Amino acid sequence: MSQSKDTGIRERLFRIPVGVWTAHVLSVVVLLVWAGAAALLPDYLLPGPHAVVWHAAELLTNPLFLLNGVYSIFHVCAAIAAAFIVGLLLALLVHFVPAFRRAIGRLNSFLSSFSTIGWVFLSIFWFGFNDFTVIFVVAVTLLPFALSNLRAGLAELDHDMIELAKSFGRRRRRLVRLMLVPLMIPYLFATLRICLGVAWKVVLTAELFGGSSGLGNQISRARDEFDIPAIFSIILIIVVIVYMTDKLALEPAQMRLRRNYAIS
Repeated sequence: MSQSKDTGIRERLFRIPVGVWTAHVLSVVVLLVWAGAAALLPDYLLPGPHAVVWHAAELLTNPLFLLNGVYSIFHVCAAIAAAFIVGLLLALLVHFVPAFRRAIGRLNSFLSSFSTIGWVFLSIFWFGFNDFTVIFVVAVTLLPFALSNLRAGLAELDHDMIELAKSFGRRRRRLVRLMLVPLMIPYLFATLRICLGVAWKVVLTAELFGGSSGLGNQISRARDEFDIPAIFSIILIIVVIVYMTDKLALEPAQMRLRRNYAIS
């Protein structure tokens, strides 16, 4: 009985893809290197993994920290929604009205090259230190990512299938709802997943300089107090939030919608 159980465990282990093993091994190597470097350096320069995890657990019991975390999540969600909607509308405009292609392309190039710090300072002058400033900065930074990805998705659609749908007399609004949206699902979710990671990078900068709340504001306080473990802990918490949101929410939803619409 024990031997058959051990054999079953070994068989399950051998079924795990090589890429998964590689990812686990590299993660362990990074943790070991981090722990070794932390043992050689003082805590105020590089705290060890154990100290960071312990400090993160303490932060998660702090009501003020949790409130600021909620503010950051709100900033990220609002900015992603704004960038996604505007990017999708601009991509559809270019797709259906090719005369706007050059103008939208120039706008996208301008937004891609404009510095996030530049938007932060301009937004402070325009809107002051508030939530709207943070959301605006994150959204305008995300817009070129959303627009480029959605335009690429529309350009790679099955045009024969769309022409076939048009031949059956579908109106443009119904064509978008019943044909384009299902075909665009892989690109829509790819855009959301890209924007999620970029948004959390940008929101900290926006909150650090132009916000009055959020985790960026907490990092600013930790910097003023030279609390390096707190900075590492906040970064660790953000990494976990992004990873869990992607793996537990976006990826399963994308797979479910792919099955429903029979998209390969």
